[in-house]
Amino acid sequence: MKKRILVTAYDLEIGGIERSLINMLEHFDYERFEVDLLLFSHTGDLVRLIPTRVNLLPENKRFSVFRKPLGQCLRDGQWFAVFTRLFCKYAAVWQARSRNLKEDAGYIQMQLIAKYVSMFLPKQQCRYDIAISYAWPHDYVADKVDADVKVGWIHTDYGELEIDNERDLKIWERFVHIASISEACTSSFVARYPTLAEKIVLVENINSPGFVKELADEAALPEEMRKDERQATFDIVSVGRLSFVKGFDLAIEALRLLHEKGYDDIRWFVVGYGGYEADLKRMIAAHRLQDSFRLVGKKSNPYPYIKACDLYVQPSRYEGKAVTVTEAQILHKPILITGYPTAHSQVEDGVDGRICELSAEGIAQGIEALYLDEEERRRLVRNVAQRDYGNSHELKKLYRVMARGEGAWG
Repeated sequence: MKKRILVTAYDLEIGGIERSLINMLEHFDYERFEVDLLLFSHTGDLVRLIPTRVNLLPENKRFSVFRKPLGQCLRDGQWFAVFTRLFCKYAAVWQARSRNLKEDAGYIQMQLIAKYVSMFLPKQQCRYDIAISYAWPHDYVADKVDADVKVGWIHTDYGELEIDNERDLKIWERFVHIASISEACTSSFVARYPTLAEKIVLVENINSPGFVKELADEAALPEEMRKDERQATFDIVSVGRLSFVKGFDLAIEALRLLHEKGYDDIRWFVVGYGGYEADLKRMIAAHRLQDSFRLVGKKSNPYPYIKACDLYVQPSRYEGKAVTVTEAQILHKPILITGYPTAHSQVEDGVDGRICELSAEGIAQGIEALYLDEEERRRLVRNVAQRDYGNSHELKKLYRVMARGEGAWG
């Protein structure tokens, strides 16, 4: 008899976590497991990539209130969501100010919304062998799903995350196991929550080289990246949400520094969307970089951009393990990432990429070095071309849990 699995996530908008979820679903053994997918909102360009053997549960509009615009909630008659989210917003602002947080109240507000909105949502009627809370909000699986084994997934560096750790601990304690995508993520998480150390297991993001290469070849060279035959350019690409965490403000400053040194042929393309867009556009205009630093927006298929670039750069302030970096390596690109705390779990400096100082000056220096040294770029490409980034075997860890019930990870 097949084991029943429930996997939950908020939506399938374009992002590294969402792409890694699609890759995981692609590699499940559907001869042994029956998989239900609960999306709180059936939105996002990646919905079309859900494997046909996954049972996508019907959409319930009550679940989408975590992020739905408040005006739409009012029009839909979801008064409880409006009052709850307004309460959470002001409570989070007060808490953030009392703690003097550098990233304002965003993450604490998400915590409060997850807690209080989940209280009003219906329980799942089915009982599952295993329930996987793959992405926020984790409260729902913790409180409203019956399962023999509950697994929560961590995708980020908890050493950098500004949240209410006491409230967070109470959620994680309700999971039998906690899957971490890298050793560095595990270390930072355990440093915050030492009592949870025995629950953690390493399950790396599932990579699908064939999938990435197929999509990279699916579309023609993006129009924005076509080169003028009269003037050669050096093209950088970054992919990610437009947020403070991803460090695109540092990237803009880095490109300004490079242009001031005379490297006017360097262009930078950022694929992504998010709430930081207006701020970034103001910075770009202030530095007169409109022609060379380009926000190309949301793309359901970012891989043709990566395939066409001369250098892939991840300027993040912190990461768990950036899916996009591995995808750029799969496409045999030279890589430069900033030295965020988990960087060395992602790139072996000087072997399959370079790690630079986490600052605008450091990014500029790292780019300049690779720009001037074509042979170094070629050497990095040769190294990544010799590596196998496929890792579907990681799912065997989940399979062993299901075979053992609530036993330890194997």
